[in-house]
Parts: sequence; structure tokens; C-alpha cells
Amino acid sequence: MAVKTKPKSVLRAYEKHLDDRFWMVEEAAAGVPASAVFDLMGMTHLSKSFFAGMLNLSTKTLDRYRVGGKQLNPSSGEMILKLYSLVRKGEEIFGNADEFGKWIEKPAYGLGFKVPKELMKSTAGVDLVMEELIRIEYGDLA
Repeated sequence: MAVKTKPKSVLRAYEKHLDDRFWMVEEAAAGVPASAVFDLMGMTHLSKSFFAGMLNLSTKTLDRYRVGGKQLNPSSGEMILKLYSLVRKGEEIFGNADEFGKWIEKPAYGLGFKVPKELMKSTAGVDLVMEELIRIEYGDLA
């Protein structure tokens, strides 16, 4: 999974607030455009079916939302913002997008040898992967 380093235009507006959980909840309630999913898809090269499954939508519905300029429901919007925060943290810790992309594809010791990408399908899983990234950042690899 190669990851591009520059955020797309929709996601760029969210970047400076990603560490603020209250902001994230409020922004998700206000509405995150469905196009943010496609921007994140381009950054991570995770498939449309991965995102559709994660958001409990069909790929066709995801396409219709984007074309129609619709917003995601609050829980889906929050998930996309959390995932975006995770991707940015991973790039920061691993030094580049490609190394982070490789890491999420392999079993991780600190995650009970689970594959981070598979855990990233739920909000609790995204939180677990983020916690592991923070442990790695601080040198706690055990």
C-alpha cells in the first residue's frame, strides 16, 4: 500500500484540528463530505470496498454520495476523520508514507499479531492502531 504524502483539498481543511477530539465530534456532527472518503482513498490506496465496508455502505452508495455532494452521517464522518488522523500520525512516525503503508499490512507485535489494516475497520480498532503508533513513537515496542 503506497501512500501519497499531500492531503487532498477536502481533507486539508481538517488537518490542523486532528488532535482535538471535541472538534472532531462537532465536525462529524456538522457533516463531512463524502468526497473526503475518496480523498483518503487516494492517499492510502485502500480500496473503495474497504471504505464501503467500514462505513456499512455499498460502493454504489458511496459513489452516489460523492456525485450528489452528500455528507456522511456523524458516525461515518467521525470514522473518516479518525482514519485521516491515523494516516497522518503513521506518516509522521514512520518517516514516509510508503513505510507506514507497509506497516499496516503486516501483523504487529503490539497488536497481538493482528494486521493493523484489518483493525482499522472499526472506531475501536482505529483507536488501538493509534495507541500502537504512539507506543512506537515513544520507543515502547514491547
